[in-house]
Amino acid sequence: MQEVKPNLLLVEDDINLGFVTKDNLETRGFRVRHCVDGLAGWEIFEKEKVDLCLLDIMLPKLDGISLAQKIRSKNFNIPIIFITAKSMLEDKIAGFRIGADDYVTKPFSIDELIFKIEVFLKRSKISKSDQQTKLKFTVGQYNFDFSNLTLGIDRKEITLTMREAEVLRWLCMKQNEVIPREELLKQIWGADDYYLGRSLDVFISRLRKYLRDDSKISIDNIHSVGFKLVVKD
Repeated sequence: MQEVKPNLLLVEDDINLGFVTKDNLETRGFRVRHCVDGLAGWEIFEKEKVDLCLLDIMLPKLDGISLAQKIRSKNFNIPIIFITAKSMLEDKIAGFRIGADDYVTKPFSIDELIFKIEVFLKRSKISKSDQQTKLKFTVGQYNFDFSNLTLGIDRKEITLTMREAEVLRWLCMKQNEVIPREELLKQIWGADDYYLGRSLDVFISRLRKYLRDDSKISIDNIHSVGFKLVVKD
């Protein structure tokens, strides 16, 4: 049986950049649907099975942040990578807040983009061995199932994004231990830089909100070092 190529949604209003990016990605074995505005991107997302989204932020008709919000409202887990201008720090942070997974900065290397795409596609597919072991954690009164990206307490259950689940998994594996910020960044993002550090802070803040129904749980910020998931007896 022929392997189905991953289907990527590329929403980029720069015609030349979009053409070159699409051409390079298709040469590397991906299927790519390219749209030049946010509304067209949303229509494609609703109609087709998409494995990963590449979204410019400054888009006509529907900007990239708003498009990502709509995508996240329908699918918690699909990887979203933003294509950003170098100076747009606030847009990057806003993107992480609504659930984006990563970004590339214009002008970007196609090899860098493909590396990120392949990392997220691998992570979004739970392997058979993971399905068998289920990678379940008990965190205070919460049950965290990494395989299914779910976090539950009593009868309340939420679905995490892949990135949220990865951060929580590392905290759980070293429960009540300090994890250096650099270790988290390199293990999850593969690099340690200012923008990724800001995105990590966003994910930590969201996990604190998810865990607030158990007063014995906290994610402590150890100044200038890292984070610690504390679960009191």
